[in-house]
Parts: sequence; structure tokens; C-alpha cells
Amino acid sequence: MRALVLSVVVLLAVVLLLPTVRAVVAQQAELSELRQELAEQQEEKADLENELARWDDRSYVIEQARTRLRFVMPGDTPWRTLDGESVQEEEPEPGPVQTPREDQGENIPWYTKLWDSLRIADSE
Repeated sequence: MRALVLSVVVLLAVVLLLPTVRAVVAQQAELSELRQELAEQQEEKADLENELARWDDRSYVIEQARTRLRFVMPGDTPWRTLDGESVQEEEPEPGPVQTPREDQGENIPWYTKLWDSLRIADSE
């Protein structure tokens, strides 16, 4: 009889405590995930603050202007390399390029000449 009462009490205790223990374990897991997320966000914040602090340095700003915006300092000689595939193998013929409308005479408006030169430059 004692064993039956003891087993009923133990079973009742397990039934009553099981949801509480399950909730505690779930909360502990969520708490550890939140701590991990907080650590990642603090690391990202530190990286962003370091990046922001770099912009206070004049040499960093100059370097970023040169690389991102292709600015040059007075007295510098800018060089621009071309892609090997975009360079033409044939040399263009020396001399001025005649647009089709220049054969008509000098009565052509300036904007038409400009448009023709852009069109010819784009086609080559």
C-alpha cells in the first residue's frame, strides 16, 4: 500500500513539474540564443564604429576619394588602363572624320553636328 501511494505521489509530482521544467529549458535555450545575437550585434556595432572613426582621418578620406570616385590630386597624372578586349586591333585613319551631313554645307546647326559626332563615336 505504501508503494502504491508513493508511486502515485511521484507520478503526480512528475505530471505537475514536467511543464514547468520544459518551460525552463525552453527559456534557457532562448536566453542563450539572445545572448549570442547580442554578442554578434555588439561586434557589428564595434566594426561600424571603427569604420566611422576612419572617416575622421584625412588620408583615409583622400584614399577613398581616389579609389571610389577616381579623384586625382593637383599635379598628378591620371592613367586609365583599357580592357584588352575593348581595344581595336586596327589603327584608325589619320585626319578628321567626316559626318554625312557635313557634305551638305555649313548651314547645319551646331547641335546636329554634335549629335552626329556622338553617333559616329559610338559606332566605332
